[in-house]
Amino acid sequence: MRGCRHQDTLTLARQGDRISDTEPISLAALVGQCWSAVETDDAAIEIVDEMTFEGDPGRVRHVFENLFRNAVEHGGAGVTVRVGSHEKNGLYLEDDGAGIPVGKREHVLEPGHSSARGGTGFGLTIVRRIVEAHGWELSITGGIDGGARFEIGMDDQDNLI
Repeated sequence: MRGCRHQDTLTLARQGDRISDTEPISLAALVGQCWSAVETDDAAIEIVDEMTFEGDPGRVRHVFENLFRNAVEHGGAGVTVRVGSHEKNGLYLEDDGAGIPVGKREHVLEPGHSSARGGTGFGLTIVRRIVEAHGWELSITGGIDGGARFEIGMDDQDNLI
């Protein structure tokens, strides 16, 4: 745990650096790479629609791997995770798990917050810092099936291809 927390602290420090070099990223290809890199047990993944956007591939992979881990860890056995584009010029990732209570949604993004046994509490903080380093916005709402929904707003039209 201590080594993991140390590594997460170093990652957290690096991920807030402003993104300058980007390249086109296929959402479907990204999801496939990240889903296979995470222990998903009996969870299922659905790609609702495809899109291509500009970003730092390494850091965006880190975002999706952390969000997938979070969904599987907190969503329960057999959780389904859906990923797609949304009408607000960006993308979303949602699950059909228990969700995050409205009053705790901002709190889960704070460094050190973890409700998981053995968690470091840096995963969602890293996600937020990477998203913000791209100039994007992260919001948490409820999913269509009651789980958590993370929306990444890419207001800059240049991010979408």
